[in-house]
Amino acid sequence: MARRFLTSEDLRRLAAGGKEVIVDEETIVTAAAQELARAHGILIVTGRGSAWKEPTPDRGPDAERAQRTLPHLPEPQGDPDEVVTGVVVTAVGRNRPGILAEITTAIAATQGSVHDISQKMVEGYFHMVVTVELPPGTMFGAVKRHMECLGGPEDYVVRVMHERVFRFMHRI
Repeated sequence: MARRFLTSEDLRRLAAGGKEVIVDEETIVTAAAQELARAHGILIVTGRGSAWKEPTPDRGPDAERAQRTLPHLPEPQGDPDEVVTGVVVTAVGRNRPGILAEITTAIAATQGSVHDISQKMVEGYFHMVVTVELPPGTMFGAVKRHMECLGGPEDYVVRVMHERVFRFMHRI
């Protein structure tokens, strides 16, 4: 069965006038929807009446075999406030003058050093990937919060990923 997503827009629509939203147990509630629910005192519950909790990720049909045969490639563990040295910043959205400057200025504010940058343009839209080296002692959660507030839904979206997680996602 396909999982359903509950976004902040869905939550606003479903919670109009109420303080409880009922979802399936396998529904994935986005971080923005969870934050909105906390801020407005909206309770997200399952059809069984229990509080919603994040479902276990579906690692696919080969996950068990991969864990047995690839013990040298453990799943990345992570604390959002873990001290890191490298992050991957991605940005996607409509192109306009100044976006690269906004992103690199935000990176500079975290004392980050750009190691590599790749950008592609397709019919007025861009996709950018920036690898950034951070100074020792930098907290990942703080960098992520600082960078992901850039842009907006009508402009562009920025995502920050720990380089270790990025490497694990793109391994063969």
